[in-house]
Amino acid sequence: MRFTYAEAMTDPSFYLPLARAAEQAGYTSMSVADSLVYPKESDSVYPYTADGDREFLEDKPFIETFTLIAAMGAVTERLRFTPFVLKLPVRPPVLVAKQATSIACLTGGRLGLGVGLSPWREDFEVMGVPWERRGRRMDEAIDIVRGLSRGEYFEYHGEHFDVPALKICPARPFPILVGGHSEAALRRAVVRGDGWMHAGGDDLDDLLARLERIREAEGKAGDPFEVHVISMDAYTPDGVKRLEDKGVTDVIVGFRMPYTKGPDTEPLDKKIEHLERFAETVIARTAS
Repeated sequence: MRFTYAEAMTDPSFYLPLARAAEQAGYTSMSVADSLVYPKESDSVYPYTADGDREFLEDKPFIETFTLIAAMGAVTERLRFTPFVLKLPVRPPVLVAKQATSIACLTGGRLGLGVGLSPWREDFEVMGVPWERRGRRMDEAIDIVRGLSRGEYFEYHGEHFDVPALKICPARPFPILVGGHSEAALRRAVVRGDGWMHAGGDDLDDLLARLERIREAEGKAGDPFEVHVISMDAYTPDGVKRLEDKGVTDVIVGFRMPYTKGPDTEPLDKKIEHLERFAETVIARTAS
């Protein structure tokens, strides 16, 4: 089992020392949240809070995802970084391919590119991208990012994107991890991705069962596949073993509730204390 430390919407000056502390404590990865803008008015509903409330995001600091990964990658040597998740279909996929391959090269391959659909219609509007057919746009964008990451000449002619033969240099492939709980998202993870990222909330056992059925139906049950989950079972050695038995490869753990309004007031030393205590009581015990 591998362990991912999750921290977001906190003081930006905390991220580099937290990354160093997580690496030293034995975590495999650190997740990196993605948010573009906070519109003054919105009818969008956030799918991962009980009432769909989005107000917890107001005035929360978000450093641009690839910028933050590059900064943390420069002060660490082993820690992997997993965007959780990059809102891919609102971005130009050729640019994402260039950014992601650059990060993969600079960090020595320490990138697992988590991607997903933005729940905010406003993200699409402000980026000049149609909301309609966003799932198909997502599929094409994944194909383009993967194709260009190989460093060879690649071209793509789809419904939404037309890319002439070109290459990116330097380039370095990386796993693409797909987030989401819908049937389309699970199938996208299996068919186009190298793994799946669970956002918490929904019944995990049901999602894992559905994911496994799709993998079997697609003839990919035996292929390498990352499964990243959020679960209370991740906070005890016995629970970690239960998750491992269900096919989970990576658990994502955090030590405060992110869906609270107002600034994060927890000091840096307390955050480091939390992540180190978990490493001592869970990571060390499951590794032995």
